[in-house]
Amino acid sequence: MRRLVNSSISLAKPTPKKELRGFPVTSHPKSLKLPKEFDARKAWPQCTTIGRILANLYFIFQGHCGSCWAFGAVESLSDRFCIHFGMNLSLSVNDLLACCGFLCGDGCNGGYPIYAWRYFVNHGVVTEECDPYFDDIGCSHPGCTPEFPTPKCVRKCVDKNQLWSQSKHYGVNAYRISSDPQDIMAEVLTNGPVEVAFIVYELSLLGGGLLMMERIIGFLQTSGIEAGVDGYFKILRGTNECGIEEDVIAGLPSARNLDLVREVTGTDAVGDEIVVPQVL
Repeated sequence: MRRLVNSSISLAKPTPKKELRGFPVTSHPKSLKLPKEFDARKAWPQCTTIGRILANLYFIFQGHCGSCWAFGAVESLSDRFCIHFGMNLSLSVNDLLACCGFLCGDGCNGGYPIYAWRYFVNHGVVTEECDPYFDDIGCSHPGCTPEFPTPKCVRKCVDKNQLWSQSKHYGVNAYRISSDPQDIMAEVLTNGPVEVAFIVYELSLLGGGLLMMERIIGFLQTSGIEAGVDGYFKILRGTNECGIEEDVIAGLPSARNLDLVREVTGTDAVGDEIVVPQVL
């Protein structure tokens, strides 16, 4: 019994337990019937962000910055805007990385994923078009040095015809999902990909003991070991492999500012009903 995970190789910080108490833990009705297999890419084929892995190769996309915590959060929220509002857009990792500041951790030196989702609620996040990722050089291993400092928060779109405030997309909430595999699978099935963390004990590319961020985009029944398939890998569920079921995080997209966004871009955003999971 395995789950399909999208890899974002970099650093994240474990959120202190006392800090996590301030965020609700959600679950789904046990009566919800789950399919044997589910792949968000197939369920929502119109959502191209689900199948795109911006941070799957540390040395290409994240470059000289430990920003996987930001990539995982922004990619998951982008997915959910498409799923719930029909908006196929890429949100800005750079906005979150640069502008959340100490509230989210240490920027390129790692961050707290749950606070990234709170940033979406309180401050929103602009599009990638407005604020592209700062490291457009990338790197190859070995050679991802020197480490770049966290970019400065500018709060201006690169395109002067766009306004920062009008490009903002918000979240409704930030919540944790129960570590019960049934709840994790139900959340992905109902609301879309979620952000998770897991520990890498041994990996020749990274060394040992790193906390990495991922997106879970589906689940399936299979046997054997299969890794590195087009940027995805499978991991055993129900046993908390590498701590992957301990810190599952998500949030729902908000309609806030969308009328303004549609007016500026000339697009329609017609969404499905958002299912809010139960809070424990």
